[in-house]
Amino acid sequence: MSALESVLQKIKNDLMQKNEVREQTHESMRKITNQSKQAILLIHQKKYVDAEKLIECVKEKISNLQNLAKEYPEIVYGGMFSAALQEYSEACIFLTLIKESRFIKPMEINVPSVDYVLGLADVIGEYRRLALDDLREGEVKKGEECLEIMDQIFIQLLALDEAYMLVPGLRHKSDTARRIIESTRGDVTVEVRRKSLEDYLKKFDPELSTKRKPKKAKV
Repeated sequence: MSALESVLQKIKNDLMQKNEVREQTHESMRKITNQSKQAILLIHQKKYVDAEKLIECVKEKISNLQNLAKEYPEIVYGGMFSAALQEYSEACIFLTLIKESRFIKPMEINVPSVDYVLGLADVIGEYRRLALDDLREGEVKKGEECLEIMDQIFIQLLALDEAYMLVPGLRHKSDTARRIIESTRGDVTVEVRRKSLEDYLKKFDPELSTKRKPKKAKV
């Protein structure tokens, strides 16, 4: 084997190894994204223990990838990992808010601040779904509380000011969040007025049915 042939063979082997690592990491990232989405669905179903177990599985996969990044940073941090971390952040933030009524910190879940912020922006959409579920069940007060949390997140994201330029995609997510919040505000307002009218009419007609379900709001 000539000297050149030996060099090229080594390059080929390195490339084949990197390609294998790339396929493995991409598969792991897809699982992180999918399992994080599943955890969010479980939270909506109030299956918190199952959601926590799934999040722990995701956490382990993320840790493995972060260790692998020490040797293959160009493969792990190629863009797909960031999307997976955003989905994971969203699941962690959402679960902690539901169970502990607090905002978990980026360092607690070991994610970069940019991915945390983008995941936080997506939590607004999950709270719209919670609000609609509450309104359908006649829990107007809970719907209002969901709207308050949505407003709180949105206001704090706007307060980042110049940091918008340092978080790619945040402007788009904020614009989407604004539309979601306004739609939710409209749904909550309609239901508050409906309940107020119903309570008023009950003063004059005690037999008025209180079991009527509110109309299903559009998602």
